[in-house]
Amino acid sequence: MTTSTSSGERVLIVEDEPSTRVGLTELVRTWGFVTDAAADGQEALQKITTFRPSIVVSDLVMPRMDGLELLRALKDEGTALTVVILTAQGTVETAVEAIKEGAYDYLTKPVEPQRLKILLDKIVERQDTLREVKVLRKQLREHGTFGKMIGNSPQMRRVYQTIEQAAPTQANVLIWGESGTGKELVAQTIHQLSPRAQMPFVPINCAAIPETLLESEIFGHEKGAFTGASDRREGCFELSDRGTLFLDEIAEMTPATQVKLLRVLQERKFRRLGGRNEQSVDVRVIAATNVNPAEAVKNGKLREDLYYRLNVFAIELPTLRQRKEDLSLLMQAFLAEFNERNKKNVSAVDPAAMRVFEQYNWPGNVRELRNVIERAVILAQGEFVEAKHLPPLVTESPDVVKPVIELEPGTTVEEAERRLILMTLEHTRDNKTRAAEILGISLKTLHNKLNKLRGRIPGRKTEEAVP
Repeated sequence: MTTSTSSGERVLIVEDEPSTRVGLTELVRTWGFVTDAAADGQEALQKITTFRPSIVVSDLVMPRMDGLELLRALKDEGTALTVVILTAQGTVETAVEAIKEGAYDYLTKPVEPQRLKILLDKIVERQDTLREVKVLRKQLREHGTFGKMIGNSPQMRRVYQTIEQAAPTQANVLIWGESGTGKELVAQTIHQLSPRAQMPFVPINCAAIPETLLESEIFGHEKGAFTGASDRREGCFELSDRGTLFLDEIAEMTPATQVKLLRVLQERKFRRLGGRNEQSVDVRVIAATNVNPAEAVKNGKLREDLYYRLNVFAIELPTLRQRKEDLSLLMQAFLAEFNERNKKNVSAVDPAAMRVFEQYNWPGNVRELRNVIERAVILAQGEFVEAKHLPPLVTESPDVVKPVIELEPGTTVEEAERRLILMTLEHTRDNKTRAAEILGISLKTLHNKLNKLRGRIPGRKTEEAVP
């Protein structure tokens, strides 16, 4: 007997014919479900309040209250039950109407046990996914995260919504966005929320593999298929069978390989390089590109027919500069990660450094932010990340607004010079050699000026003479 994935899910059988009712109840119980039964829709409504099933298997034609009326009553009450309708051959049209009313599926009578079991197991997988999504929604409300994805901006909420819609299906997905926006993380989240979550997730970067080897990586090869093929090798399609294959930078794939990929997506069959026999495969493909896919089609980088085959669900990821309201959430998450990894206790980013973070354009997106935070945590000596812990590429970027000296009429040359020196030292984080270069004077001259100005620069003592 096949082991059920039910994990003790509760199923209510609603059937007016006694022998069928008893038979179905016992059959479903042997598959690991907890079962109860009702003779019609009215009794079912009473049982639901005490038995609390997650799945209802109901006959369509019954006295007092039929299956369609039961379905509508459950819908009116707002219950989250999954309903399967059982119907005789002559009432299939009514069963289709029940699907429109919200039933999950229908089976014709007499019920084939194996078909019923497959259907119930699919419902359990679907409910597990829905529960996971519910947990993630709660996580998003409370902490601004969705699984491993971080962000509470409207742009990211739209991404999460599409992930929720796409994940439970078998449909292909096309993700696009700039480098560093998290395309692989989105693909992993879709996989983890899908019924394939327990099966392999196999990522491959089409741009990172030489053109001559890419086809072999994807489809595998037989021994002797080409020079150097000393053994038979499984490709990504075989490795991800019943799971998810993530093809990153799909537009970098050659037109010839794109044609072969399209054929696999259409026919669910492929042939290893040098092989004679076709193999069937059950793989969900998620593809990604860092260019606008419509533009890639227009420029001949991506085949139009492959684009439409992949583009069942399209997810465009926002850049970090488009969702800067997520900066604080991302920074806190990365601070926690790198504190733990480096045994540090950096609690926050100080105001001056925060201004730099907010003004910088982040061309490398979240990946660049993560790298900058990692470096800052390692360099920080106290509780705060300061501007001096950030790389010059960030602090000296044209995007970052530089400090401005405001001079009023009547300001003396000596006072203007004092302000300029002070501002330059702050900019170079007290690096006097660099400050002297910026000011266009020698290091010795700078020290002499600092000695002359001592007492007029708060907190600065007399500089030692430089020979």
